[in-house]
Amino acid sequence: MNNRLGVCIIGSGGAVATTVIAGLELMKRGMAPRIGMITEAELGEILDLPALDEIVVGGWDTRGENAYEACLRHGVIPRHLLDKVEEPLRAVRPWPAVGAQIPGDHAAQAKTYRDELKVLEKDIETFKKDNNLSRVVMVNLASTERFIEEEDVHATPAAFEAGLDKDDPRISPAMRYLYLAIKMGIPHANFTPSLSNVKALSRLAEEKMVPIAGEDGKTGQTLLKTVLAPAFAIRGLVVDGWYSTNILGNNDGKILNDPASNKTKVVSKKGVLDDILGYKVENHQVHIHYYKPRGDAKEAWDNIDVLGFLGESMQIKVNFLCKDSILAAPLIVDLVRLLDAAKKAGERGIQRQLSVFFKSPYHAEGERAMHDLSKQHTMLRDWALRVAKESGKSVEVLSRGARG
Repeated sequence: MNNRLGVCIIGSGGAVATTVIAGLELMKRGMAPRIGMITEAELGEILDLPALDEIVVGGWDTRGENAYEACLRHGVIPRHLLDKVEEPLRAVRPWPAVGAQIPGDHAAQAKTYRDELKVLEKDIETFKKDNNLSRVVMVNLASTERFIEEEDVHATPAAFEAGLDKDDPRISPAMRYLYLAIKMGIPHANFTPSLSNVKALSRLAEEKMVPIAGEDGKTGQTLLKTVLAPAFAIRGLVVDGWYSTNILGNNDGKILNDPASNKTKVVSKKGVLDDILGYKVENHQVHIHYYKPRGDAKEAWDNIDVLGFLGESMQIKVNFLCKDSILAAPLIVDLVRLLDAAKKAGERGIQRQLSVFFKSPYHAEGERAMHDLSKQHTMLRDWALRVAKESGKSVEVLSRGARG
């Protein structure tokens, strides 16, 4: 039985995407440890998932360079490791991009939104045929788009379709890619903070029985925030203020120099705290600064002011020096496998069990998103156990996987 799974990445030449591609090639050959992926550990025991050898990656980008050249440019993975998989990386070339925020030298010819969708659909069908793929998953790893609010064009599938016909600028590239994925029955993950899950597309995903997940990958600073905030709530400590700042010098940092794109990211990062604590933290600040020398190795710094017994003030300081792409890449592998499992299990629409991977998890109108990392993990594990049980897995295997 063919269990090969394709991954179509929007922004396939970016730092995160090329780290995924190179990482897969290294791990497939036993040249790198399989660390950071819960589908290689706990969930791999519970669910039947495609092996790393069965995952094939392709996608769109505004640059035409191959994955090896892109990896060298980003400087995330050491050269001596890249050279071990140079041949397969050189074979991975992006497809010409459409609807990109930043003009590049590798753009497809498409005059209208509908023309774009035809080009993208042909790319996917060719990718599947050339690689003998039984199915694919789409992942958005493109640069952060400018801040957008939901409007009438996003309200219903009919309004959205009419907007596509008119090339309505309020229908962003991220939304168009998600629309295409849903129409083609392809599971989709939005790892960016760019708005995509508008009401029209959420409803369409339900109707077409397509699993979707997002929004904005939870990799570093916000990951720690969703661990620390529940601890303060449990202990009854009052958060009087939380100051967060980031410096990073990769392309994501450069894009976030634009105030409109910066607002998209900041809104995503700020949303978790009040929900976890149950009250509004008036002095919650989030700042993102582009600092070119740092490259992909960013620094996230937090100062937390808390009030304890008798109203006494205390401070906690966290300094997280990390690599954006090294934190994000394994989550992409997990998301691809889990969305594929959700599709096979007959899931549709918003996949709330995947909230653990995101800063601003998709949720229905009037519904509260889950932000507490521990509760998110429990939700994912319980879902995996249910799916495995329904597929007929033995009680012994499920018990071992649950112990994780």
